[in-house]
Parts: sequence; structure tokens; C-alpha cells
Amino acid sequence: MSIADEQVANKSVPGIKPVKPAGGAPAFFSAWDMHAYYGESYIVQGVSFDIREGEILALLGRNGAGKTSTLRTIARMDDPKLTHGEIWLDHQPLHDMKSYQAARLGVGLVPEDRRIIQGLTVQENLELSQIAEPKGWSIERIYEHFPRLAERRNQEGTTMSGGEQQMLALARILARDIKLLLLDEPYEGLAPVIVQEIERILQGIKELGITTIIVEQNAVAALKLADRALILDMGEVVFDGTAQEVLDNVELRHEYLAI
Repeated sequence: MSIADEQVANKSVPGIKPVKPAGGAPAFFSAWDMHAYYGESYIVQGVSFDIREGEILALLGRNGAGKTSTLRTIARMDDPKLTHGEIWLDHQPLHDMKSYQAARLGVGLVPEDRRIIQGLTVQENLELSQIAEPKGWSIERIYEHFPRLAERRNQEGTTMSGGEQQMLALARILARDIKLLLLDEPYEGLAPVIVQEIERILQGIKELGITTIIVEQNAVAALKLADRALILDMGEVVFDGTAQEVLDNVELRHEYLAI
């Protein structure tokens, strides 16, 4: 028996589509008992949660709690490696997929390091994201929502400011037909005035009803945007409830978020 099997019990039966939870509508996204490793390091330890379509979930916790690892597991990146559990999006099994297959299904990850392609202009970065179907927003629509990018369309993407690169990373995902948006530290390292602009953009995305998971060290900003909150500690879920509950609970914030 493997290390993962020894540490895990009650495995969900593969091939069964998500069902309607008691007292609620069917989940649009479901993670069931996810366990993931970086080599021998056990990082994601039995994480389970659901998201309704159009909800924004703030995924919170201290540094090293497993937030980014959880996002990467959902996006089906090679690291960390999912060893146990199931991941469903719109009744499709992500857990059987590679990252490119999950992306085709509609999973859009905006990583913390943004991954802007060096040597390409803003326009070329956007065009490259639409080289294959399914396409999302048109480039004209993107420029309407991101006027800074319109002004810099002929500028090399990696020469822009950190905030502008964050906008491009987000716009590049919206250029795809996404069902689940994964945001990893969208406010990291940005000046307050740029944070406000990113907040405005994310509020617009919320109004469009795009299902979103946001990992953000600025927990208060994430909670004000989110409908629900999930708090991780040492790779495990320690709270699953509304964002307002976390904002109202001083002891919970102090213990797990240091705010």
C-alpha cells in the first residue's frame, strides 16, 4: 500500500458525477478528498469543497498553508501530484486530465508570476492565447475593459509595470472561454492605486458571474470581493463558510490569518 493510501480513507467512487447536496443546488465545481504531494512532501491533505456557479471563493491561510498548491492541483499542473481524490467541473472529471486538457475544458489559472511571454507585445500575447478554440472575449472587448492594455498594445508585455502585467495575465485568460477562474495572489507586490484598479476589474468579473477561486494574502480585500471563504492550515480545511463570517470573527482571523 502506498504512503498516500495509508494516509487516506473513504475514497470517493470514480466515475460518479456530482449529485445535489442536501439543502442546496448542484455544485458547479467539486473537489472531493484531494491529496497531493511535491515528491515526498505531503502538501494538500484531504481538501474537499464545492462551489456554486457564479460564486467567488476566497481561499485563505497563512504562508505555507497549501493555498497555491491547491490551485495548482485543481488546474492539473504536474506539481504537486494528485495521488487521491476527485475534481469535477460542470460534471466533467478534471482529476483524469492533464493541465492542457483542463484548460480546454475551461480552467483558467492566473499564476502569481504571471508568465507573460518575453519578446511578444501585449497584442501578440492576447492573439497567441486565442490560437486554438474555444475562444472567449474578443480582443476588442478586452481593450474596452482594460484601457491600459489598449494604450500599450504594441509594447512588449514584460517591459510593463507589475500591475499592467497582472492585467495582461488576467486578460489573456479571459480571451479563452473559461468556466473556472483561478487567481493566485492578484494583488501581490502592487501599489495601492493599482490594487484599486485590479479590484475594479475583478468586481466587473464578479458581476459577469464567472466562477472564481482567489488566493490572496490580502485577506480583507479578497473577503470583500468573495461570497464564500475557505481557510487552510497545514494543507487541511479548517473553515468553510461565508466571507462575512470570517470578516465578523476576530478570533478566527487572528488564529489562521494573523489579521
